[in-house]
Amino acid sequence: MTQVTERGTPLSAAPRAGVRRRSPAAAACVVGGAVAAGLGLGFLAVLVIVLWISSPYPDSGPGGALHLAAGLWLLAHGTELVRYDTLSGVPAPVGMTPLLLVVLPVLLMRRAARLGSAADEDDEEVLPAAAVFSAVLCGYLAVGALVTVYAAGGPMSADPLSAAWHIPLVAVLAAAAGVWGARGRPLGPLPSWLPRGVRKAVGRPRYALALRAGAGGALVLLGGGALVVGASLAWHGAEVQASFLSLTGVWSGRFAVLLLALTLIPNAMVWGAAYALGPGFALGADVTATPLGFPGAPGLPRFPLLEALPAEGPGTPLTWAAAGVPVVAGLAVGWFAVRRAREVSYGETALTAALGAVVCGLAMTGLAAASAGPLGSRRLSEFGPVWWTTGVAAFAWTAVLAVPVAVAVHAWRTRPAIGPDALEDDEAAAVDDTWHDSGVREIRWAAMRKAAGELIPDIAVPPVPPVVPADSVAPVAPVAPVSVPGGRGRGRRAVTVVSGLDLDPGLLAGAAGPAEAVSAPLAPPVVGARVLARRKPPPE
Repeated sequence: MTQVTERGTPLSAAPRAGVRRRSPAAAACVVGGAVAAGLGLGFLAVLVIVLWISSPYPDSGPGGALHLAAGLWLLAHGTELVRYDTLSGVPAPVGMTPLLLVVLPVLLMRRAARLGSAADEDDEEVLPAAAVFSAVLCGYLAVGALVTVYAAGGPMSADPLSAAWHIPLVAVLAAAAGVWGARGRPLGPLPSWLPRGVRKAVGRPRYALALRAGAGGALVLLGGGALVVGASLAWHGAEVQASFLSLTGVWSGRFAVLLLALTLIPNAMVWGAAYALGPGFALGADVTATPLGFPGAPGLPRFPLLEALPAEGPGTPLTWAAAGVPVVAGLAVGWFAVRRAREVSYGETALTAALGAVVCGLAMTGLAAASAGPLGSRRLSEFGPVWWTTGVAAFAWTAVLAVPVAVAVHAWRTRPAIGPDALEDDEAAAVDDTWHDSGVREIRWAAMRKAAGELIPDIAVPPVPPVVPADSVAPVAPVAPVSVPGGRGRGRRAVTVVSGLDLDPGLLAGAAGPAEAVSAPLAPPVVGARVLARRKPPPE
């Protein structure tokens, strides 16, 4: 037993044990990423299979339905699909991604990264953030590669180049968000390889405010776009209903059309925002819908959301009213770009508002690029807002309005207090204090006393005693110092007698009015007053 304890455990065995403990956790993260991809694919497969079973006239068998589910999963990541079975025989690309469909893989991947960063037991060692991120990403991308190969044999195959960068992009962003959230959303220092000036500049509060202001402006634009789309759908309600009912006559087909329209609602919000900003959106080659006019697009397919397009012809005051959306967005950016600290200068506030406009423009650029894409060939090759024009318009609207609004709000919040204390002596003397001099308080008090009845007694103000002239005041005789018996070692107290003050309470009682006369004072009259000097404590 002593030999075992004396030998101990070699120091080189500790890292090996750590490596052995980390390998199961890393494998679990890889499996978690693969499961996240499988759950998203399985959800879409179940939905497509249900619609295929309920369809009275299916075009293909279960294999075709599964290939369609794989294509939809790839489309949810932004991958461009190619449809070969067209009437003209020309392959038709399908690159418009329903933005609501993107939420499914993002949430699943984010959840897998969060679970990989958490420990099931207290004594279990947690993997580093980089290890969790890499492991989850490997599992997800492995499934993505298999789905891309499987979808190639279906009616809608994926473009390999598009899938090679769209799937990793979505997976990287979702996994990074999951790991960052599991670590408590830390905002640590920037990497050391960045220049020192860049790290110091980014750490300033103006960038956090600019990010908040830009996000607020983008949300206002999206909300305004939703309002524009909703108003247009309500205005063309009859056409929308006729289009929905004419596409198919069975409930399964109508349910599929309804699901497709719901997944395209975020796209419609971005399109409405681009329409309100001015550049509008493209509906084919050389056809653009803007508030200034819409030339018409006769080759569009019948779809409920497309029936909400404005009428052909030049713009009307009703379409011009959409310009109020970017105006409100610019006001929102300017409002959120103002700090409450008084030491911030006007130039700093203006710069923060300008940076918020840049953030808003970049956000709308990305959303416009994600919401657009081709729906076919020839006329349908360009569909949706142009990303760079939408971003430039969003930046221009918000920058022009946000900078002056931010400066004005900053000036209002940091204005000096107005009052006698904040004015000069000659200005303070000219302040009209009519509230105290006009007897308003006495009038209000009389009204309250009259309304209360006997609850509030009638208290009269005693008259001010006359001022005694200085010549009539008798001279004060000097008073000898008074010694305190037993106060050896202590100083004597000086006594000052002031004559001419009559503190008889009978005067106050007699001034109260014709009430009951006071026969004798409540206290003996006191003439004069003693002012005792403060004594210092004896030295110890």
